[in-house]
Amino acid sequence: MQTVFNTQIAQLYKSNSQKIRVMTEDWVGSEIFCPNCGDNINNYGNNQPVADFYCSNCKEEYELKSKKNNIGKKIVDGAYKTMIERLQSQNNPNFFFLNYNIKNYEVLNFAVIPKHFFVPKIIEKRKPLSRSARRAGWIGCNILLNNIPKSGKIFYIKDKQAESRKKVLDNWQKVLFLRETRKTDLKGWILDVMNCIDILNKSEFALSDIYNFESILRIKHPNNRHIKDKIRQQLQFLRDKGYLEFKSRGVYRLT
Repeated sequence: MQTVFNTQIAQLYKSNSQKIRVMTEDWVGSEIFCPNCGDNINNYGNNQPVADFYCSNCKEEYELKSKKNNIGKKIVDGAYKTMIERLQSQNNPNFFFLNYNIKNYEVLNFAVIPKHFFVPKIIEKRKPLSRSARRAGWIGCNILLNNIPKSGKIFYIKDKQAESRKKVLDNWQKVLFLRETRKTDLKGWILDVMNCIDILNKSEFALSDIYNFESILRIKHPNNRHIKDKIRQQLQFLRDKGYLEFKSRGVYRLT
């Protein structure tokens, strides 16, 4: 996989933002395959309001977000209201995240975040623009990457090292079951428990390990009085979907 942008195609553009847009879109269109089916992806051009790329085979859509130098904990996005409306609609694309070195235009990291990992809690509402701003009162948003489970960040390239096509496709399929879950509150619970598992950083863990997050989960879900019951329910769901393996009573392993 080529990891350096083609700078020649941007020579006719004057602004740096235009140059980056042209180079990053060209690179994605040339090097990246659809994580759902493995086919080539196509660029929508500039007239599509929702997505930047699509797969003509399986019809998945992707929006590209780029950031120089480091990924960080958040990505700046557009209008907060528009983003929340998109999350609640069926026409919500998956997200490509590209992180590049501004000095030599080399790709450092590239990942896809499936749309089923996007829930309102990962969207941060920014402060309204000041009265003196051209768009006074406009409210933007940030995408909080650290609120997304590790399995929701599927890397093609990580720290300049390319992953195999098979691994990308397998990682996508492993979490596709989340698309079946439509209710926001239920999906939020599942993602919260997945994040707890990530924090443990162990391939095998006990139910009691997740119970240790009870106080944190109670803050996130103040209306639920049966936190431990809810934890067990989510672990059983993740086990039934093949995300976890039940090893023995109260012991689970990541598959």
